[in-house]
Amino acid sequence: MKWAVFLRAVNVGGANRCQPAAIARQLAKFGVVNIGAVGTFVVREDVSESALRAAFARKLPFKCEIMICPARDVLKLTSKDPFARQPSGPDITRFVNVLAKRVPIQPALPVSLPSDKDWLLKIIAIQNRFVLGLYHRQMKAISYLGKVEKLLGVPATTRSWNTIEKVARILKESNTAIE
Repeated sequence: MKWAVFLRAVNVGGANRCQPAAIARQLAKFGVVNIGAVGTFVVREDVSESALRAAFARKLPFKCEIMICPARDVLKLTSKDPFARQPSGPDITRFVNVLAKRVPIQPALPVSLPSDKDWLLKIIAIQNRFVLGLYHRQMKAISYLGKVEKLLGVPATTRSWNTIEKVARILKESNTAIE
């Protein structure tokens, strides 16, 4: 099976430093492609999830959450524009939280933080292990990303929607079959 791999909390500040391009080269036998967004990879060869997880863990000089998603899930997520009816503009970022596992209990959506009227972060959908949302480009908004993890009770890592679309493009270019 083909995969997308998302590492949580790498190269943030001075902590958990690694070289994603070097990791991709070291895992070339799996067809690993470094996306360019820190800690985001596409795996183009058929490999089991457990073998892939072990290989990434061996290459990291620290422990971190490794979110591994089947290619078909990423392709399904990007097959339609989930943000079509949402506000957009230069002050709004569309994001995806990739969860370590499915949410045990899904909250009523949308969830707006700090409030519906004055939201800085809004969760609009949860699909499989992906939380889709928007946040205003303000320093206060970043603090709410960590609150999403607490709200859902599941470890998560955040990527921009542009990064997720890039992952999907590489999967499609690699002739990845939706399995």
